[in-house]
Amino acid sequence: MGEDASASRPPDDKKPPAPPKPPVAKKPAFMEAEPWEGDLPAALRERFGEEVLQCASYRGQDFVVATPGAAVPVLEFLKVEHDYDYLVDITAVDYPERAERFDLFYIVYSFASNHRIRIKTAIADGFAPGTACGVHKTANWLEREVFDMFGIRFDGHPDPRRILMPDEWEGHPLRKDYSILRQDERWVKENLGIDSAQ
Repeated sequence: MGEDASASRPPDDKKPPAPPKPPVAKKPAFMEAEPWEGDLPAALRERFGEEVLQCASYRGQDFVVATPGAAVPVLEFLKVEHDYDYLVDITAVDYPERAERFDLFYIVYSFASNHRIRIKTAIADGFAPGTACGVHKTANWLEREVFDMFGIRFDGHPDPRRILMPDEWEGHPLRKDYSILRQDERWVKENLGIDSAQ
C-alpha cells in the first residue's frame, strides 16, 4: 500500500506576512552649484549690488539669482553692455508649498561669446513681474506662454492673452495643483461634443 503523500511533506511553517515598510522620505534635491567668478559676475555685482543674490555655476551652466525687481534690468544690462542679445526662453517652475510660489527663469545667449546665462528670480502667487518686452521683443510671446501655463501676469505687457490654450480655457495647466484629469473635461465636452477620453 502506498504511503499518504501528505505525510512525507514537511509541515507548513506559515508565518504571517511582514508588515510593509514605511516609505522612506526623500531628501530634497540638492543642486551642487559652485561660485561663478570672473569679470561678468563682478560687473553684475557692482551694478546691482544686493539685488543680485547669487552668481553661480552648475555643471558648467552659469546663472544669476536676482530680486524680482532686478530681473529685467539685469536682462537689459546683459544685452546692452555685454552682447547677450538673444532671449532664448522665459519659463517658470511651480512650488505650491512655498510663500514665493514660482521660480521665474530668463535664458539669454551671446553669439559674440558663445555663452548662455540663466537669470532666476522667485515670486509669490499673484505678483506681477515687469515685462521684458521693452528689452527683447520676443518676450511678448514667451511671457504670454508663461501666463497661459502658470497664470503669471507681467506688468506692462502689451497683449496679455493666452497663446497655447483656447481663450475660454479655465485654469493654468502647469500649476501643480491643477488636476490633469479634469483640466480639459468641460472644454472638450462643450467644444467637441464628446466626453473626455481621460
